[in-house]
Amino acid sequence: MRAVIWVPVLVIILLGLLVAMGVFVLRRKPKLLRAISVKKFPDHFSRLSRDENREFTVEYLQFSTVGADLTQREANLPENKSKNRFTDILPYDCCRVKLSRRGQNSDYINANFIPGYGGKKMEYIAAQGPLSSTVSDFWRMIWEQNSERIVMVTNCVENGKAKCDQYWPQGPSPCRHGDLHITMTSERKDTNWTIRELIVKKEAKSEERRVKHFHFTAWPDHGVPNGTEELIQFRGLIRQHIDSSQSSGPTVVHSSAGVGRTGTLIALDVLLQQVEREQAVDIAGFVHRMRRHRPHMVQTESQYIFLHQCIKDFLT
Repeated sequence: MRAVIWVPVLVIILLGLLVAMGVFVLRRKPKLLRAISVKKFPDHFSRLSRDENREFTVEYLQFSTVGADLTQREANLPENKSKNRFTDILPYDCCRVKLSRRGQNSDYINANFIPGYGGKKMEYIAAQGPLSSTVSDFWRMIWEQNSERIVMVTNCVENGKAKCDQYWPQGPSPCRHGDLHITMTSERKDTNWTIRELIVKKEAKSEERRVKHFHFTAWPDHGVPNGTEELIQFRGLIRQHIDSSQSSGPTVVHSSAGVGRTGTLIALDVLLQQVEREQAVDIAGFVHRMRRHRPHMVQTESQYIFLHQCIKDFLT
């Protein structure tokens, strides 16, 4: 009789252990992810590139289950589903950006806080490109988070498909989104990017803020730029603006889904800081960390390889 009683107890204990082990496996950082010294990085890159990038593939596949234990409940609520550009790119509940609640309106926006270099927990916001129905929410996020810069790494239309709604004015005439008025005071176009100066003013208030808009225009969806030099230079302009800023607000980075090009650009900024300050770089480790904050960051293997190529070219 005692044996019969103990059987279900043992089953429950075993199930609990299996669940605990599963969570540990999902959360832990794989052993091969470690910082590589800048002196050894060229050899490291060469090793990963052998046999048609075989080791790159092996390393990249490790990220497929990262974040599988994190919930996305708010994104799946009926009132929030229409605010998502893609059904499979949804923010985790644990680190999603929350808007201030207004009446019955949800605090939801498809965006996550992403950590920066040196333990900064909320240096970036990775967001999807605004839909026509979420542009007002996007600008409200910019205002409430006191963000002084927006980095856009997509075009509004690519290959005939809408990738992002245009949320800034076409010319000198301001546009209005919710209770915010946005005016463009300057626009400087280069071969691969455009830099805009914007003024955001809250209706019925005298307060206005300047927001710099960094728009990289030469990056194909799901692909990589033709070379690394332009993106490294573009990142330098952003970093210069961050370092000279008096604001502690996060830098908002978005593409269309807010994971592939967005994740690659954020990783590049963080990893080049690590190179300069530590003379070492942990690319796999940081991608793993980002994916604990937003799914699919650095969305394709080609983007992961390109990130390594950027570091290699920066060093050589």
